[in-house]
Amino acid sequence: MVAMSAPFSTATASDVRVRFCPSPTGTPHVGLIRTALFNWAYARHMGGKLVFRIEDTDAARDSEESYLQLLDAMRWLGLDWDEGVETGGPHEPYRQSQRSDIYLEVIEKLKASGHLYESFATGEEIEARNVANGRDPKQGYDNFERDLTAEQIAAFKEEGRKPALRLRVPDSDLSFDDLVRGDITFPAGSFSDFVVVRPNGAPLYTFVNPVDDALMGITHVLRGEDLLSSTPRQIALYTALIEIGLTDAIPRFGHLPYVMGEGNKKLSKRDPESNLFHHRDRGFIPEGLINYLSLLGWSLAPDRDVFSIEEMIAAFDVVNVNPNPARFDVKKAESLNGDHIRLLSAEEFAGRLVPYLVAADVISAEPTEAELETLAAAAPLVQERMQLLGDAPALLQFLFTPDADLVVEADAMPKAEGPEVLDAAIAVLTDLDSWTHDAIEAALRAELIEVKEMKPRLAFGPLRSAIAGRRISPPLFESMELLGKNSSLVRLKALRAQL
Repeated sequence: MVAMSAPFSTATASDVRVRFCPSPTGTPHVGLIRTALFNWAYARHMGGKLVFRIEDTDAARDSEESYLQLLDAMRWLGLDWDEGVETGGPHEPYRQSQRSDIYLEVIEKLKASGHLYESFATGEEIEARNVANGRDPKQGYDNFERDLTAEQIAAFKEEGRKPALRLRVPDSDLSFDDLVRGDITFPAGSFSDFVVVRPNGAPLYTFVNPVDDALMGITHVLRGEDLLSSTPRQIALYTALIEIGLTDAIPRFGHLPYVMGEGNKKLSKRDPESNLFHHRDRGFIPEGLINYLSLLGWSLAPDRDVFSIEEMIAAFDVVNVNPNPARFDVKKAESLNGDHIRLLSAEEFAGRLVPYLVAADVISAEPTEAELETLAAAAPLVQERMQLLGDAPALLQFLFTPDADLVVEADAMPKAEGPEVLDAAIAVLTDLDSWTHDAIEAALRAELIEVKEMKPRLAFGPLRSAIAGRRISPPLFESMELLGKNSSLVRLKALRAQL
């Protein structure tokens, strides 16, 4: 019988090897990317290696589109990998669908060593056997085929039955020290010999995943809490792989907490906020989203939420991950993103706005020099007040709109005070010689606030509507300076004519 004496990895520092091995199904989920981030940060912190492998053996669900999205997600966030798809490495290929010959060779070795045995029982037969023995029919398989005779096997095959292959599970407790959750023990008999190869010869995920980890020298497996129940099966298989000389240690396991959505339910693929690209489309920047995702189970310090990727790498250790579920809070994520937007240089910030302005047809697909100059001047006006880059088109469109094409939104149309404000502003600004935001503000304040004794909100609201066409815009006086005297007066007069 297999003894549970196999050692767990003791790898540290540069010997640490972790892996990210998603299945290419659907768009990347933020929980999946959080797993990638923690593996990446741990590898970088330890000076070890990250292997990026693709689990694509489910032809019915896997897609090339999803594979390309995974690559896009990792590259956008800057989560580079040392070995794996696209990059290559000593353990190629890194897609399971291309490793069939490798699996078949390992299967044959495990059959020859007695770790795998043929199982012919159907689900109905297993249930009937449990009923006959006074057990719950759903209790499952009871290992009764471990010692089938050659005659019994021949008889089953004579009937045309094709066997599955089951792993002979150790008859002992399976224990491990989870890096996140501490000591965990699955008592002997808590699960039975399980199928690792289907009757059609196709190996299951429970087989190929540990085999790949063993062959690729993975020392630490950091993965979602939902996979915790499969860990004892992986340990059992690892024990067999060690005994046939395929590897010499079991990886250390760390099971990361669930990512929850609204109502403290597990964040579903149906929830928009689960889609990584939904956040990119709205205007999250990699620095902000990485910072927020890292807080889903980990923190740099109790009193610090905002930190750089470099600071995360320097401090990250998986043993400090909190095992409790973490809730994805969109408002907090947006706030953190805004903090990181403000950490960008004005030039970098302006450059990152370009794709969003192009996508909204605010500027040309190939921005002109004039458009880029206007953007460079306008960017500092909105950088302090933006949380998402996707807010830029609405905030800045008025600067790129011909005066005659500007439409004042319905909720921005001035109330009763509008005509008086606009008449006074047009009069005072027409004679203004110095067209700077300071001079514009001083002239308007003197006339509207001091002489006419208006409250600032009533005095400047109609002007903002005329200049930007909406109630919310960049700072008013700076916007007027950017537009220039002629355009500003044309817009003020245009709105006055509508009232």
